[in-house]
Amino acid sequence: MAEKDGQRSTNRPLESPNEGLPRCYNQLVGSNNPKKTSWPELVGTTSEEAKKKIKEEMSEADIQVIPPGYFVTADFRSQRVRIYVDQSDKVIRTPIIG
Repeated sequence: MAEKDGQRSTNRPLESPNEGLPRCYNQLVGSNNPKKTSWPELVGTTSEEAKKKIKEEMSEADIQVIPPGYFVTADFRSQRVRIYVDQSDKVIRTPIIG
């Protein structure tokens, strides 16, 4: 370690030691109300039930129901939630934002 005027310099942490890490991206950018990004509890429900639940929790969501065998783009959209369903209209994958 380098010494300055007979004193040792110490590296101090930039944040307080008792402060925990952010739990989600919204905490990192300063929001006190973290937004839900996935709905695993909807797997096995119908697409209509899933759409209703997602709209309750994220009213601005652009919801897309994806039937079996359909192709989708790989781009990310922060307001889009895709609901993948099987032939009987049951949700088969966790709906997530993207």
